[in-house]
Amino acid sequence: MSAGKFGEIFPSVNYAQLVMRLRKPEGIVDVVLDTDTYNEIDDQFALAYLIRSEKECRIRAITAAPFYSDPLSGRVRRSSSPSDGMERSYNEILKVLELLDRNDLRSIVYRGSRSYLTASMEPVESEAALKIVEISKAYSTDNPLYVVAIGAITNVASALLIDPTLRDRIMIVWLGGHAHHWANCADFNMIQDIDSARVVFGCGVPLVQLPCLGVVSEFRFCRAEFEQLFRDKNELCNYLIDNTYEFIEKDVHFEHWSKPLWDVTAVAWLFKGDFMLDRIVPSPIPQHDYSYSFDPNRHPILYVYYIKKDPLVADLVAKLTT
Repeated sequence: MSAGKFGEIFPSVNYAQLVMRLRKPEGIVDVVLDTDTYNEIDDQFALAYLIRSEKECRIRAITAAPFYSDPLSGRVRRSSSPSDGMERSYNEILKVLELLDRNDLRSIVYRGSRSYLTASMEPVESEAALKIVEISKAYSTDNPLYVVAIGAITNVASALLIDPTLRDRIMIVWLGGHAHHWANCADFNMIQDIDSARVVFGCGVPLVQLPCLGVVSEFRFCRAEFEQLFRDKNELCNYLIDNTYEFIEKDVHFEHWSKPLWDVTAVAWLFKGDFMLDRIVPSPIPQHDYSYSFDPNRHPILYVYYIKKDPLVADLVAKLTT
């Protein structure tokens, strides 16, 4: 993407106004969840956590994100293409809704992109991207729509490119990249969708980043914790931990293991609990070699740098086990 073309699509931002927009929400928030639900085991926890938080949020849409795991990637959950990954995620969303006895939400579940954004900056049109734009029309700078993205972020980046004024009506919470002190930014969400990340980090939209390794990686659970916290509490909880164990058995060869529930943290950022620490920093620049570049003059984002596991676990368990 050329700097000139990018600047034409997304004009410069008002830094002071953007800092004000990076505050945590107050009261009930309206949310779109963008999720590659089948890719891992934590999206299911995050989706259920969001749905069980009705006193704190209104879900406006659930959108399926693409993912692709080729046979050489070593990943447990495979897909034959980004389109196949998106379709598998769409079906997994419906499965979680059924376990929650919330089939009433099926009407707000939308299929997402069937390919990734490229450096051409041509948006990948999809039901999800168009729906994000449509829903956002009812929101404003002072009353934004919160878009929580926990997968490859093509749906959201495409929505921004379809309608650049969307930047003034939404706030994005994204689990992606690694900690800024890490050797690289090459988490799975970033690796497969680097050009979308460059749009989101570069356009000046209010953005909360929850990095994977070095931050959210500390929100992890061992088998004993899963059993104590979730076993036989309800059908949903049994599915969540059995699904986790199936994943672990194919991925880990240690008797004693722990597994992060990465995506739960992105949902938790919306809520009032004292679950994490964050600070304002200049937006980093994700590069195509999966390194970060830093420019102190870049517009600000909100950077989560620490997860408080105990209070977050308490809230998660209280909601999922009811």
